Amino acid sequence: MAKIVAALYARVSSNGQVQDNTVASQLAALQERAAVDAIQISAEHVNVDEGVSGATLARPALERLRDAVAAGEVERLYVHAPDQLARRYAYQVLLVDDFRRVGVEIVLLNRALGGLAEDDLLLQVQGVIAEYERARILERCRRGRRHSALSGAVSALAHAPYGYRYIGRHATGGAARIEIVEDEARAVRQVFSWIGVERISLRAACRRLEAQGYPTRTGKADWGTTTLCSMLRNPTYQGTAMYGRTRAIAPTSVRLRPIRGQS
Repeated sequence: MAKIVAALYARVSSNGQVQDNTVASQLAALQERAAVDAIQISAEHVNVDEGVSGATLARPALERLRDAVAAGEVERLYVHAPDQLARRYAYQVLLVDDFRRVGVEIVLLNRALGGLAEDDLLLQVQGVIAEYERARILERCRRGRRHSALSGAVSALAHAPYGYRYIGRHATGGAARIEIVEDEARAVRQVFSWIGVERISLRAACRRLEAQGYPTRTGKADWGTTTLCSMLRNPTYQGTAMYGRTRAIAPTSVRLRPIRGQS
């Protein structure tokens, strides 16, 4: 009997789920099922996306899996449930069709995936329910954040700009708060003084920050003019924190897969 080359895919969408090791439980269940089938999954075919939303197809591990499938390196795929592949039903159908087209057998832990019309119907129902559940979660989060903002709670912000540190309620044991990071705040005051009083350019301010050794929020030594421009326009530095200052809009065209060779 020829050896079957198998892969697995697991995903969690939030950092909280990563910390709770929910992806580890997925991997354990998938490996256990593969062992029952007498299948050994090599490390190169273990694909895990941690803290990545299932609403997009641009996921590193999913991209590796799709490349391996397209190259004919995978014959069987183990997945915990269809919504681990994608939260949107249309994306689920796209992926399942792509995998089936090249002869990949898909094994779902929560149910069997066959070729019957009833199986396809159940897959459709689960996909629609998963998409509906995600929409409800987003709406509840948005409504809760808006209520917190209207009541003046800083928990609506969930993050702080450069010069401040957001302390969540789980760390404080009570209400969330924002603290000043003095080293960063000193850099912010100098930026406003340099540009607002001395009237130097954004590029000159970047060079001064780099010369004085101030790192960016991500720890980089190089500063960009776009970062300083956003800092100057941020109303938080005027004493007015705002929730919902920007909003995301749907793109005019959706690329299902990123261009090869570009990150």
